[in-house]
Amino acid sequence: MDISFPTPEGRFNYRVCAVIPQDGRLLVMKDETSPYSYLPGRRVTLHEQAQDALLRELREELMVTAHIVRPLWINEAFFTEEVSGERYHELCLYFLVDVSGTGLLDRGERFVTTEGGAHRFAFSWLPFQQLRDCCLYPEFIKEEIFHLPGTLTLNIEDRRPQHPGR
Repeated sequence: MDISFPTPEGRFNYRVCAVIPQDGRLLVMKDETSPYSYLPGRRVTLHEQAQDALLRELREELMVTAHIVRPLWINEAFFTEEVSGERYHELCLYFLVDVSGTGLLDRGERFVTTEGGAHRFAFSWLPFQQLRDCCLYPEFIKEEIFHLPGTLTLNIEDRRPQHPGR
C-alpha cells in the first residue's frame, strides 16, 4: 500500500525521487497525462525503506540497477496538482543517484520506456541552464541543481495561493 491517502482537505503523499545529473544535464521525465516534467521516482509503500523504493522504481521505469550516492533533500511541498486539481501535502526524499555502467547514458538525449505494458514515460537529459525555462516540478531543483548539498537538507516549497493572515 502506497503511503498516500486522501483527507477532506487534500492528499498526503510520501515519495522518493532520483537526482541523476550527467555532464551538466539532468534526467527528467513526463508521463502521458502531465503537462510538466519531474524527476524519476515513486510513492513509498508502507514498511518499505525509501532507498529500496527508489531503486525498485528505477529498475521498473528505466530498467537499470543504479547506485544511490547520498540523500540530498527532504522537500515538504504544498501544491495543487495541475491535472487533477487535487491539493497535496507531500514529503519527498531526493537522492543523488549514479547510473554509470548501466547503459542508460547510451540511450540518447531522449528516450521512451513502457512500464507494465501500459504506462509510457518520456525521458530527456535537460541541460541545467534550460531547467529554468521549462515547466519542471519541484521548482527548487532549477536552482539547487547547481550546488548539491553534502548533507541532507530540508527544503519547503509552498505553491498554495497566499491568503491574508497566513
